[in-house]
Amino acid sequence: MRDGFPDFRLGSVLATSFTGTLSERHGTAVERIPTPQRLVDWLAVSGLAVESCTPAQLDLARELRESIHAAATAAAIQDALPAAAVQVINDRSVQGRAAAVLTPEGERRWQLGSASSVEDALSVIAADAISIIAGERDGRLALCASPTCQAAFFDTSQSRTRRWCDMNTCGNRQKKARYLANQRASGGRAGSSGGRSPSPR
Repeated sequence: MRDGFPDFRLGSVLATSFTGTLSERHGTAVERIPTPQRLVDWLAVSGLAVESCTPAQLDLARELRESIHAAATAAAIQDALPAAAVQVINDRSVQGRAAAVLTPEGERRWQLGSASSVEDALSVIAADAISIIAGERDGRLALCASPTCQAAFFDTSQSRTRRWCDMNTCGNRQKKARYLANQRASGGRAGSSGGRSPSPR
């Protein structure tokens, strides 16, 4: 945790990692970009470094985040995409200046405009969201099985049966909750081996 702020939960998919900057939406919500500087920090570790961020730009970012979350959730349950969310995603996508560039290692990287702004970075995130919601990439949108989370994530596992947005957080928390419930149900006998929880599989 940096300077008292919650740590980022970074994944391999830009758009859904961005929606993860607000977690536990159905429990005690955790805001991971509470200040403009924390958005700058998140963009930097996500390969989209910008020089600064204003409170108004932070508002734009959060509006995009919630729109991606709404649209990705609808896509995951095969519901109609919310028109307002689609409009915000499209607006952010066309209002930035960014280009895809190829690295010497053969990887795609985004290059922002010469005077990098938050709007340029948001256009990249919006474009990434469009590609996964439109089904252009190999994988499927799903919702985290944690009842307090229910975050949309992009499942690229071979079986497409992933249940958690993050095994190290939501997955382990749910396994621990099940273990404790089973321990209580059996009168504590399950804890006779020293109280250690079973190793995650």
